[in-house]
Amino acid sequence: MVTGNHTTTPGFILLGYSNLTNLKGLLFMVFLVIYMVILLGNGVIVLVTVLDSALHTPMYFFLRNLSFVEICYISVTLPKMVANCLAEDGSISFTGCAAQMYFLLLLGGTECFLLAAMAYDRYMAICNPLHYTLIVNREVCARMVAGSWLVNIPIHFGQTYLVFSLPFCGSHEINHFFCDIPPLLELSCMDTYRNKITVFMAVLLLIITPFILIVISYIKIGSTILNMPSAEGKHKAFSTCSSHLAVVTLFYGSGMIVYLRPKSRNSEDTEKLLSLFYTIVTPMFNPFIYSLRNKEVKAALRKLIVTKYVAFTKNIEMGR
Repeated sequence: MVTGNHTTTPGFILLGYSNLTNLKGLLFMVFLVIYMVILLGNGVIVLVTVLDSALHTPMYFFLRNLSFVEICYISVTLPKMVANCLAEDGSISFTGCAAQMYFLLLLGGTECFLLAAMAYDRYMAICNPLHYTLIVNREVCARMVAGSWLVNIPIHFGQTYLVFSLPFCGSHEINHFFCDIPPLLELSCMDTYRNKITVFMAVLLLIITPFILIVISYIKIGSTILNMPSAEGKHKAFSTCSSHLAVVTLFYGSGMIVYLRPKSRNSEDTEKLLSLFYTIVTPMFNPFIYSLRNKEVKAALRKLIVTKYVAFTKNIEMGR
């Protein structure tokens, strides 16, 4: 369809690693296994924190919501990536691309604020333990989670509208695994300066601001831990934060490099590789980071397995 001097398109082509045609079968299996691991791992975290009353605390409330966001986040991109490994081309409709980008941005922004909320929770628990249960109560936690979603919904709707109101000319091939703002702006035949400014402002508000809050929280946490008299107390306090710090480093580190570093002609393949970290690697490792380093989660998981096993054996015996 032609409008004025610009050609619009009914869809786009996601290139991904389409040049690796001999490895498509292997990539299909790898992405499929990763998707199943992410669903299983984060699903178990959600299930355990819901069923075990000992985990009905603010920290695990935020962790449960983070795992839910991770499941949604990965489900926006990875199933399409798996399907594209078997398809002749990586075609995606105009509407599908817009929807994918919107939910990717929404869920990514929500995760940033949830990570900030988790840092605040740790700050209050370590630096102000006497007032922790009074201040960080169920209502406050629910408001923080709701706010994490509500702040992002209108901003990313506007971002998506601005990008997809642009005319796209010439090639409709997106050199990426999924629809994202930077590669889409490269396809526009109009000046995208306004879009780049809005992206930068959104990054400052939705990525940098939560990150600064996390840094401030951990500076105060670190100061409090160093002033603790006993080595055991220091170790216990730090162990409650180490998992969160690892996830923050992995998620924010790769995301900031992709969106804030200067662009170059040879940066597209590097961006694709880095994008795998905050879209695939982080959600995959989150459950392992939080469960393997957390005695309470491991104990709750063992309790759940034993309970289900006992119930299963009883059902078998009754069936006989």
